[in-house]
Amino acid sequence: MLDLITAALALPGLWWLIGAIIAAGLVRGFTGFGSALVIMPIASSVLDPFAALAFLTMVEFWGPLPNLRAAWRAGEPRETAKLLAGAVVGLPLGLWALSRLDPAAFGWSVSIVVLVLLALVMTGWRYAGTLRPAGIVGVGTIGGFLGGVAGVPGPPVIMLYMASALPIAVIRANFLLYLLGVDVLMAVVFIGFGLLDPLAITVGLICVPIYMCANVVGARLFDPSAERLFRVVAYIVIAASAIVGLPVWS
Repeated sequence: MLDLITAALALPGLWWLIGAIIAAGLVRGFTGFGSALVIMPIASSVLDPFAALAFLTMVEFWGPLPNLRAAWRAGEPRETAKLLAGAVVGLPLGLWALSRLDPAAFGWSVSIVVLVLLALVMTGWRYAGTLRPAGIVGVGTIGGFLGGVAGVPGPPVIMLYMASALPIAVIRANFLLYLLGVDVLMAVVFIGFGLLDPLAITVGLICVPIYMCANVVGARLFDPSAERLFRVVAYIVIAASAIVGLPVWS
C-alpha cells in the first residue's frame, strides 16, 4: 500500500489532476453536473483510458455525498431510476466499444453532437411535453453508453432537462442523483470485469477529500432563484467541455 501511495504522489501530472478536481467539484456542487467533462480531458492525458475511468469513478462516487440528502428531497428519484435503468444497458456497451473504437473519431463525434444540441437549446427551444418513461429510459441508455466509452454520461440527460420547463432545483437534484447512480454502476462493472487500476484508485482516494470540499463550496454558491445564472453557467460548462474534448488539442 505504501508503494502505491508513493507512486501516486509521484505521478506525472498529479497537480494538473488536483487543479481539475477543484474546478470540477465547484462546478458539480453548483450545477449538479459537469465534473466528468472537466476531469476527463486531464485524466485522459495522465492515465490510460480505463485507468482514467477508474479514477473518475472513485472521485465522483464520494464527492457529491455531502449534497445527497438535499438532492433526494428536491429531486424526483423515481424518474432518476428510469434513467439509471437505461444506463444499466448502455454502460457495458460503452465499455465494450471503448476497447474497439478509434478515440479520435469518437471524440470528434461526441464534441460536435454536444455543441449542436447546445446551440439548439440556446436558441430558446424548450421541451414542453411530458417526459415519458420510454424516452427517459432511452436517454439514460445513451448516457450510459457515453459514460462507458468516454466517461461523460451527462450530456444527453443535461440536454433533456435543460430543454425542459422543470424548476432548476429539481433539474440540479436529478443530475446529482443520476450521475451518482452511474458511478455506482460503473464501480460494479469495473469490479466484475477486474478493470480497477490500483494506482488510479489510490490517486482517486488522495483527491477525494479535495473534491468533497469543493463540492460543498459549490453547493453553497447555488441560488435556486438565480435561474438565468444557472443556465448561463450550464451552457458555459457544456460548451467549454465540448471544445476541450476536441481531438485537435491532443
